[in-house]
Amino acid sequence: MNYAEIKKRDIANGPGVRVTLFVSGCTNRCEGCFQPETWDFNYGSPFSDEVGERIIELMRPDFIRGLTVLGGEPFEPKNQEALLPFLKRVRRVYPKKDIWAFSGFTLEELTSDGSYPKTEFTREILSLIDVLVDGRFHLEERDISLRFRGSRNQRVLDVPRSLECGRAEILKGF
Repeated sequence: MNYAEIKKRDIANGPGVRVTLFVSGCTNRCEGCFQPETWDFNYGSPFSDEVGERIIELMRPDFIRGLTVLGGEPFEPKNQEALLPFLKRVRRVYPKKDIWAFSGFTLEELTSDGSYPKTEFTREILSLIDVLVDGRFHLEERDISLRFRGSRNQRVLDVPRSLECGRAEILKGF
């Protein structure tokens, strides 16, 4: 997996001050995407254990509320195997900090047998995430007044509740 960027102090991609990892590679290729350069799986730099440790160190200060993973597309099948051990480590080191992920795939796509993004790693990755902003960006539904999403079709989901009840559950306040 490659990554495009790491933001040390981000307030745009989740609540509070966060560390943000932008992964590379996306087959959704949404019209109007704000980072089309991240569609290329080879864009940026290789994600390594050392890069993961640097992110974990950046998360150390108490004022950092959590980690956000977006892209590109974190749930591209090519990205999931590398993402899983990193997220497991973040969860072990910082059990009280939250993890947000943004995906153009819907929760239903991520959990449906036979769908493109569902792999042997998907369910465990989802179990490590607190909030998933899901759905492809639709330029015709663009709405800059929305918190943490770009178009009206996208949802801000409470992942633990969604997995528990077997259906998408909107995070309270969204």
